[in-house]
Order: sequence, then C-alpha cells, then structure tokens
Amino acid sequence: MKRGLILGGLLFSVYAAVAFIQPANMAKSIANGKIVYSNNCMNCHIEDGKGLAGAFPPIAKSDYLKRPSKDLIAVILKGQSGEIKVNGVVYNGMMPAQDYLSDQEIADVLNYINNSWGNKNLKPILPAQVKPLRP
Repeated sequence: MKRGLILGGLLFSVYAAVAFIQPANMAKSIANGKIVYSNNCMNCHIEDGKGLAGAFPPIAKSDYLKRPSKDLIAVILKGQSGEIKVNGVVYNGMMPAQDYLSDQEIADVLNYINNSWGNKNLKPILPAQVKPLRP
C-alpha cells in the first residue's frame, strides 16, 4: 500500500512537471517573428499592424486572429483571395502565398502577430503544426 502511494505520488509529480513545461521559448519565437514580419509582412500590414484602410486588413487588435491556428497557418502558406471581414470591415484583396518561409519562420511570425498590437494569445504555434499543412 505504502509503495503504491509513493509510486502514485512520483508519477503525479512527473506528470505535473511535464504538463507545465512550455514546448517553445515564446520570447525567442516572438523576437524572431518580428524579424520575419519586418522582412515579409510589413509592406502591406504596416509597421504597427494597422494595415491600409480599404486595401490591406489590420492585424492589430484583429478579430480575424481568433480563428484556429491551422486557418492562420493556411493563409500564410496558401495566400488569401476574395472577400474577408476583419473587425467588421470587408476586404477584397489578394495576399500571396508565403510558402517559401520555413515552418519555424511561420510559427515565429504568427507568435509575434498574435502577441503584438493589442493581440494576446500566449498559446504558442509550433513548427510541427505548420509542416502537415504544407501543400
């Protein structure tokens, strides 16, 4: 009985420790994502993420980012065309595919965007989530 309690306590301790380990270094991912954003996204979505009225939707304080991670990854990998609604405004433009970015770069830029300009999503997007969505 005592042995079972000790073993159970040990297993619980290991489970608890593993459950709270962050699978990615979020601060590093966000910092790297800022570089990816500056090099690949800023021309359209602007430095402050507010986009360009009528042409490029904002990603700052954007309700569009509340979509599932796989949908956001797909937009970067495959691009976006046709009408979308962001913060109540309809946009009908075209965003080219950014599939030349690595899995890590896509995860990093989404972590940066999801945690900048009033957006708050501390659940990291990992490169392993990007890989299976590649065409």
